[in-house]
This record gives sequence, structure tokens and C-alpha cells, in this order.
Amino acid sequence: MSAPIPYCYDSNAVMEDQTTSASHGPVAIVDDVRFDAHRVLTGDHPERPERLLAARDGMQSALGDRPRLIVPARPASVPELSRVHSPVYLDRLESRLAHGSGQLDADTYFCPDTREAAWLAAGAAIDLTETLLAGNSRRGLALLRPPGHHAVPKSSMGFCLLNNVAVAASAALAAGLSRVAIVDWDVHHGNGTQEIFYDDPRVLFISLHQYPFYPGTGAAKEVGRGAGQGFTANVPLPAGSGPETYGAAFREIVLPLLRTYAPELVLVSAGFDAHARDPLADMNLSSDSYAALASSLIEFVDGPGPAQGRIGFLLEGGYDLNALSDSVNQVSKSLLGTHIDLPRGKLKGLEQSAIDATRAQLAPFWHFAPN
Repeated sequence: MSAPIPYCYDSNAVMEDQTTSASHGPVAIVDDVRFDAHRVLTGDHPERPERLLAARDGMQSALGDRPRLIVPARPASVPELSRVHSPVYLDRLESRLAHGSGQLDADTYFCPDTREAAWLAAGAAIDLTETLLAGNSRRGLALLRPPGHHAVPKSSMGFCLLNNVAVAASAALAAGLSRVAIVDWDVHHGNGTQEIFYDDPRVLFISLHQYPFYPGTGAAKEVGRGAGQGFTANVPLPAGSGPETYGAAFREIVLPLLRTYAPELVLVSAGFDAHARDPLADMNLSSDSYAALASSLIEFVDGPGPAQGRIGFLLEGGYDLNALSDSVNQVSKSLLGTHIDLPRGKLKGLEQSAIDATRAQLAPFWHFAPN
């Protein structure tokens, strides 16, 4: 496959975009107390309602009394979900959820309120996307439960029932967009999102994750299939990677890919479990590391190109409540305009080798011109 042709835009149109998008409007917020009703009924589970309480505290502390655009949650429809999930799976899932409580798989529980929460989370992700496309707001944050990026077309997985970010991206394509980028910085590889769009060049999927680690996918050699070859980019980072490594990965891989691909919308699978305090992983990001990552993506969508400032952050993982609250707070400040530069510093050999491996795998498809 030859290298994708960069999107070409008229300089006069870009100047007009920069003028008209000087004000991004209020930040669009998705939140609903019905997400809280999804809970394990016996014992403990890391994916618990208290996560949203912590995320809300962080968001509210950042936004204060500033105006915000509340995007109400509504259930996704079967046709909307069927863009990314098998109708057979959706029927089987609904049937299973109708039976009270239990386990869908080894990691994913359900209770009597799970069906409503999951369908609302997917529908709210769609409506956030449509809000961004309509121009009512250019920046959004969705505090969703249950999370979604592990859900594959035919199965639940890893706390996830429906793939919220994939449903949102498919809605953008259905609305007429031809290029959507998904950046997944959750510490776990977004295997479900990758599988859904693996052969689709209309979605550029970029994942930064601890590797090897759950769910076992996300090697650098996984670059897409068929027409989608080159449109999946995995940056599998070793345990212990910290702010400087993520900063380098963004400068050397993520931002160059985005500049060449020129998406019309950027969606972020915003998991916060690469935080140094998170109990489920072994990475070393700080809360303000997430502000730097978010700032770089916001700066990108605000620059020349067809994104026109449109970016949505959708909550995925993050299981230390204080770390989650602090990190959501920092990302919320970025959405309000606070900018933090990407960290710089000397990388360990394994960390630089991981970034180099990704670049080598993608070199047949993309030209890299890092910052």
C-alpha cells in the first residue's frame, strides 16, 4: 500500500475557520446519575460507581461556575449499535441482561440496571458527537459507565458491554464525515475498537498502552487489514513508562499521524489507569501528564485543517479514585484553555525501542516528520 495522501485544504478556508472558531462555546458535558446504577451486587469490583463520583468532583472543581452545555443521555437504538456490534450479539446481550445479575464473562458483571446504563452511555456518546458536529460546542467530555473500548463486535470483555467510542465514531461517519481519529491512551489496549475498524480507512485508530499486558493485543505489527492497512497504530510501551515516554510517543508518532491524516473529528478513549497510583497497571503518568496529552490534541484540532476544533474525551478506565479525580480535573482545565507542554526527557532503551518499533511498522504507509 502506498502512503496515504495528506488532506489538502484551502488556506483561505483555514483562515476563516480560525476566525470563526476563536470561541469554542461552552464545554459539552455528558453525565447521568443512571450510569451509577450499574454496580456489582455482591463483593467488590474495580469498575464501580464511585469512579464517576470522583470524576465528577474533578470536573466540577475545574469548571466551577463556568457555563457548560449539558448533553442528555438517551438510549442508543438498535440500528445505531448495529453499525459496530453484531445484531445477534445485541439480542443475546439483552436476553442475558434481563435475568437479574451475574457475569457476562470473567471480568464483566451485570445487574438489573446494567442494560439501561449501557444503552444510555452509548447513546450519550452519539449525542456528544452530534453536538460537536453541529457546532454547538467544539470540545466535549463524557463521563460514561460502563466503559467500552474492550467490547468487540460479538462479545463483552474487560468491564465493557458496548463500545461507546466506536459507536460514536460510526455515528460521525453516518453523519457524513470521511475521516475520524480515535486516540486511546487507556493503559490497556483498545482491542475492541481496533477490531471494529481494523479494515476501515475512515477511522485512524492510535493506541498507547502497557505491553505485554491485558488483553494481550496491541503489538506494533498490528497495523490494519485490507483497505485499513496502515490506519491502526499501536504504541506498545513497557511497564514503568512515564511522562517523558508518552511525550515522546505523542511527538514522534501520534501528532505526525494526525497531521497527515487530517481527521475531521478526534475522539479520545480517555482512560486514566496509566497513572502511577492506579492499582491495575504499572505505568508512571502523573495527573498533569494527562493535561499535557490533552493539550497537545486540543492544540492540534484548533490548528489548520478540517477538525475545526472538534474533540471529545470519553471516559474509559481509571481505578484509583484520587488519581482519577485529579486527572479528570486536569483534562477539564485543558478543555477550558489551559495549556501544558508535552514532557521531554531522555528515555530508557526499551521505551525508545518501543516507539521506534511502531515507526518502523508504519513506515511503509506514512511519512513521519516529528515535532
